[in-house]
Amino acid sequence: MADLTLWGWLLAGVCSALQGMSKAGIAGLGLLGTPLLVSLFGARPAVGIMLPLLIAGDVFAVCYYHRHANWRMLSRLLPIACVGIAIGSVIMRRIDDTALRLSVAAIVLAMVLLTVLRNRGIIPDDKVPKGIGTAMAAGLLAGIATMMAHAAGPVMQVYLLAMGLKKNEFIGTGAWFFLVVNTVKVPFFLAQKDLITPATLAVDLRLVIGIPLGVFAGIWLVNRLSNRSYVIWVEVMTALAALRLLIG
Repeated sequence: MADLTLWGWLLAGVCSALQGMSKAGIAGLGLLGTPLLVSLFGARPAVGIMLPLLIAGDVFAVCYYHRHANWRMLSRLLPIACVGIAIGSVIMRRIDDTALRLSVAAIVLAMVLLTVLRNRGIIPDDKVPKGIGTAMAAGLLAGIATMMAHAAGPVMQVYLLAMGLKKNEFIGTGAWFFLVVNTVKVPFFLAQKDLITPATLAVDLRLVIGIPLGVFAGIWLVNRLSNRSYVIWVEVMTALAALRLLIG
């Protein structure tokens, strides 16, 4: 980490701001940050660096939208998501840094594909089953994806939109979901010893200012970008970042 160049630190700062922007409502940008950080710091340090930044962004989101959460839906999703986090933790204990890097890339690419399929209408929201089984499947997949790659966003977007939530309820429910699951991940990360360390926390202290800057930038941008150009840009950039991890 001490060998990172000025341009490297600037890119890391951009990754932090992207998380803030995603929490401000520009969904999809969050997927881009993790693979970029992995390319800078390596898989395990990057995943550890990202978690406190995500929690900081979640706090901002909850402060804005805490009154709009659908707690009935959260009560279905959160317990099984915690099971997914435990499964993801076991997998992470059994693989090395290279395997984790490839896993992050594969999960992110899968989430990009899921986003593309939904945005193109191939997975229409009204065709997603709405029973308890779907909630359990979504929660479990989100838990595994968020533990290993901080990449549960597309799963939750597809599920919550398919459930017919209105705009503020969608954002508020997602904000509480991610604040809870990211907080639950902390002891799992600490138990692995090489994920959250004094060195990663020192990086977080340098990067955390990007979260509020990203939040305000996201609020400004969300009203100025056309939805189509934004979606295409996020999909392409995230896929390229994940492919960069796959080729090493």
